[in-house]
Amino acid sequence: MTTNPSAPELTSRGPADHAVRDQIIAAAHNYFAHYGYEKTTVADLARAIGFSKAYIYRFFESKQAIGEAICLNTTGKLFETVKAAVDTGQTATEKMRLFTGTVTAAGLDLLFNEQKLHAIAAHASTEKWPSAKVYTDRLKQLIETIVKEGRESGEFERKTPLDETTRAIFFAMMPFIKPIFLEHSQDILPRAQQDVTALILRSLAP
Repeated sequence: MTTNPSAPELTSRGPADHAVRDQIIAAAHNYFAHYGYEKTTVADLARAIGFSKAYIYRFFESKQAIGEAICLNTTGKLFETVKAAVDTGQTATEKMRLFTGTVTAAGLDLLFNEQKLHAIAAHASTEKWPSAKVYTDRLKQLIETIVKEGRESGEFERKTPLDETTRAIFFAMMPFIKPIFLEHSQDILPRAQQDVTALILRSLAP
């Protein structure tokens, strides 16, 4: 698993005017955060921004394309939070604990404090939007990096294929990563995440 995921291309139907695109995204972010993605139409956004619906379609081909941009922004911030925490770890074992704890905490923070944006992330994950895959691919790459470091330092076993180990850790953490699963895991947290982390680390022992 060595490929670097790239952000999905957001189709533009007009000139590459980044200022206007950013204005549309910012307005949509606020509108979705207040009213929710499902209840918002492109016409609603057009009225809120003061643009015509046709003008917005010059820059984004659909409401989903706008949602993708917002999802990328949201999950990008989540990933940077996780990565920053992991980078403070001194050992691979500590980094794995920081990864599992922070990815869960960051997801819960979005769920509790920005529920409408959490709903967009959940919708993106359920509908398999490219932006959701970008986030999960980046998390898998981070897991792989931690495992590699642990193998090089002698903290983790080396017999299991690296890609298999990475997938297994990601799947074990799925209830605390996928937005829709996290919603239903609240009553078993933080104990469940801590127990899964302990199990992961035991499985990685040489």
